[in-house]
Amino acid sequence: MESALLLAPKLVSNPSREFRSNVRQFQSSFCGKSIAIVEFTRTDAYTNHKSISKITSLFSLGKKKVKTIKRETVIPDPDYRIPIVLLGFAGGLVYGDNLLAAAPVGLLGLLLLFQTTRVKFVFDDEALEVKVGEELDESGENVFVGGKNRWKYSSFVNWELWWPNFPILVYFKETQTKPEGQIHFFPVIFNGKQLYDVMVERAGPSKTSGPN
Repeated sequence: MESALLLAPKLVSNPSREFRSNVRQFQSSFCGKSIAIVEFTRTDAYTNHKSISKITSLFSLGKKKVKTIKRETVIPDPDYRIPIVLLGFAGGLVYGDNLLAAAPVGLLGLLLLFQTTRVKFVFDDEALEVKVGEELDESGENVFVGGKNRWKYSSFVNWELWWPNFPILVYFKETQTKPEGQIHFFPVIFNGKQLYDVMVERAGPSKTSGPN
């Protein structure tokens, strides 16, 4: 401190030298830092000789980065209860010699049995997506309303599970496909408890007992 104070008068009182400073700042591509370069120019009044000293400063710019933790992907287990019940009911109709009613019920049971082995509800960090197969291949466009079978949780208006004790259908309404809202129904060919828990976690609690 003392030496700094002693040096100050010498710098001020020397008329033969002139000091100028110039600060330049620019954004570097190195880790999002900003580099400031301060140039001190000293001119000798007698020789007109200039000497330049540079001080480079590296400091952080911008806001502090906040790490976001992604939620794990959840895929509910398959549940074969609905197709088995339908096939059993179709068998009962056949036994009662009611073949006309047994045919569509049996076909629906077989279709759902096949779909249970391949269709997956995949809940990733930001959206619900329908995929197929063990390799989780794309399911293509929705055959009824078009567009990809992927809906962001933020677009969900409402959803319901019918019926909680023995879930048969899952319903949800989203605004991603259409601004006024698009309704979807899917048979619950997945573990109902797992499906309900992940829907509550990602899309929020259900609001009504059924669709409007």
